[in-house]
Amino acid sequence: MPRRTPLVIGHRGAPGYRPEHSRSSYDLALELGVDGVEPDIVVSSDGVLVVRHENEISGTTDIADRPEYRDRRTTKTVDGAELTGWFTEDFTWDELSTLGCRERLPALRPSSATFDDLQPVLRLRDVLDLVRGASLAQGREIGVVLEIKHATYFASLGWDIAELVDAELRAAGWADGELPLTIEAFESTVLHRLQERGIRASYIYLLEAAGRPFDLLSQQGTAALTYRQTAAPKGLDGLVGRVDGISVDKRMILAPDKLGRLGSSTVVADAHERGLRVFTWTCRPENNFLIGQFRGRGGAAAFGDWEAEWTVIRDAGIDGVFVDHPDLGVAFFGS
Repeated sequence: MPRRTPLVIGHRGAPGYRPEHSRSSYDLALELGVDGVEPDIVVSSDGVLVVRHENEISGTTDIADRPEYRDRRTTKTVDGAELTGWFTEDFTWDELSTLGCRERLPALRPSSATFDDLQPVLRLRDVLDLVRGASLAQGREIGVVLEIKHATYFASLGWDIAELVDAELRAAGWADGELPLTIEAFESTVLHRLQERGIRASYIYLLEAAGRPFDLLSQQGTAALTYRQTAAPKGLDGLVGRVDGISVDKRMILAPDKLGRLGSSTVVADAHERGLRVFTWTCRPENNFLIGQFRGRGGAAAFGDWEAEWTVIRDAGIDGVFVDHPDLGVAFFGS
């Protein structure tokens, strides 16, 4: 059987080289030939869909250095976790648009940190328009893999994030399947609401290596399936006809069997047997992110034997992979 060539997706752009979700991060990912880019979205106080990995933004913007916003530092519980900082839902888009993007991991990626504060935070519409423009300029189809964050949490604040996404995609011309659109979330209920609204996209259910999805936990308590149970054959049976695929933590593919052998996980094969696609996240070359046996010398920021780890992932037959270094991802997975 020929080996699959997975989609290579620029995870938050090209954050191995530029601050995540910045304009330069997306520009570089598109220039380096990714099949798609992945914006995460959260909500502002006036209902704008903001491109940030989390709604707490002290680690990825210059908000902590802005004295005019010092009094908005607060503590909240988001999806059961207590967080202290500054939150997008406490700011208007006009306020958020003045913030500068910063490298989230400056100790690991000091070169990327040299681009701190040079570019403003983006909206979803900005990324959609950027990708459409790049598709036309490069003469190829480039996709968006849109990740919806904290839908249940934002619903508790009065925001129907499915309604906001629906309106934005239609306004931007991304709702009718003209360009490749994938919508993913760790909460399946928001995916189903968008399907019901008729947004033409591939729908991918994100699965952590541990824990339960917050939407189902809120509704069912501990009776809700864990992510691991969902990735098992019986759980996958329940996804057939409901989503187009799953996106799993790479540890679910790399986990060794009782004899310590890698590549023995059946999650990819089990999903494919049921007609479900499988994406995985996130392939990064630094020692800090590799599993133990592939780490090398030089400390956390040095590149380890990433090719060996990525070979196990590729050989599992995945359909899509998220990468922080698009040049490495395109060269390795596209070969």
